[in-house]
Amino acid sequence: MARTGYYSVYILSNHARTVFYIGMTNNLERRIGEHRSNEGSSFTAKYKCHFLMYYEDFSDVNNAIAREKQLKNWKREWKIKLIYEMNPELKDLAEGW
Repeated sequence: MARTGYYSVYILSNHARTVFYIGMTNNLERRIGEHRSNEGSSFTAKYKCHFLMYYEDFSDVNNAIAREKQLKNWKREWKIKLIYEMNPELKDLAEGW
């Protein structure tokens, strides 16, 4: 992947796709690796949110932070609709990283 100069807002889920976690990072590939090794956060470790369902890239960190906060305040149904628009099969977008 090796993307530079981007800030990513992302949504992770568990295997059953029933729990969602929203985060922001300046290195999406590294951050997903941290989550998968249970170093990312206690929430993702507890609920096994290791699957990348959705992400958006931003060139400005302030826009990324604002989007992360916005998504965290969304209703669950809105988040699911957003995920389905990008990833209708609910595949792990980081598979093979």
